[in-house]
Amino acid sequence: QEVKIFRALILGELERGQSQFQALCFVTRLHRNEIIPSESMAKLRQKNPRTVRQAEEVRGLEHLSMDVAVNFSKAAQLSSHIHNVCSEAREAIYTREEDVKFWLEKGVDGSMFEVLPQGSELPELQRCRLCQDRWKPCMCSYSLSIEWYPCMLKYCRSRDAGGKVSSYKCGIRSCQKGYTFHYYVPQKQLCLWDEET
Repeated sequence: QEVKIFRALILGELERGQSQFQALCFVTRLHRNEIIPSESMAKLRQKNPRTVRQAEEVRGLEHLSMDVAVNFSKAAQLSSHIHNVCSEAREAIYTREEDVKFWLEKGVDGSMFEVLPQGSELPELQRCRLCQDRWKPCMCSYSLSIEWYPCMLKYCRSRDAGGKVSSYKCGIRSCQKGYTFHYYVPQKQLCLWDEET
């Protein structure tokens, strides 16, 4: 279904009434050229697998407005991986309306999606970092960075005896990318990290 899943586990602050950890899942559409095919990954052997690698390309920060909640019990038809990856985040799986439209056109059941309140509809809905009351709803932000992922194949050139140039796959280009997700929470208590940024 062309699905990309981000999972975040945030350690709780027990002295502030939080549980041991809080899990979040963000589900978005995976575009075709975003990551290299797994078949290519399997064929390209990695030298020095224990090396800590630096990304060759830093891609810009992406801001995503996650305005739809995903029902965990119905999400398997969107991706079978949601059941395993997001099991701790049952009540906190988010996606975007534009991605939902794409999946609906592909025949996914729309009953698993619920549109969340928007800041534009509710002027009193503040950003969580500005909200004083821990039990009021607000708009939360969560940022994460993927430090290294295989984003493109590298092609090398060779010449045959006749001087003809041909290209072949010879490696993987790596990228780094940051994301900031914005989404509705029913109480600021579910977004206490936002006040520290």
